[in-house]
Amino acid sequence: MHGMLLRIATQLPPPARQFASPARIATLVQFLMFGTVGTVGFLVDTATVYALRRSLGLYVAGMAAYLVAASVTWILNRVWTFRGLGDGPVHRQWARFLVVNLGGLVLNRGTYALLVTFVPLCAEQPVFATAAGAVAGMFVNFTLNRTIVFR
Repeated sequence: MHGMLLRIATQLPPPARQFASPARIATLVQFLMFGTVGTVGFLVDTATVYALRRSLGLYVAGMAAYLVAASVTWILNRVWTFRGLGDGPVHRQWARFLVVNLGGLVLNRGTYALLVTFVPLCAEQPVFATAAGAVAGMFVNFTLNRTIVFR
């Protein structure tokens, strides 16, 4: 994908070509990989909410689902998106990942909680609230993971 985007960048008009530097393209590729992992996390998150919502309620199910999805996305980001980056013991990196993603958690689960509380469709079909929460936290999480967890 990286090579393809570099080739496409050479076809851009000159004013736009200056913005398509190799470093920016590398960041874009990493962001797309992060988004792919996030999609997997969204599916895990949603499946967990649906599996637990009747026994735990929507709020506790949402928090449990976040922990499960965060663990899955940490593993996938570690072995794919940010492969070879990051330092220290694995358990410390996982803990740093969870702590750093608290900013995204506030946006993610804050959006989720507001939607399931005030939008009847989201209370009936929490997949909409889960998706909105994922998008709300995505950009913050990418930036923090890239600069703090997997540097």
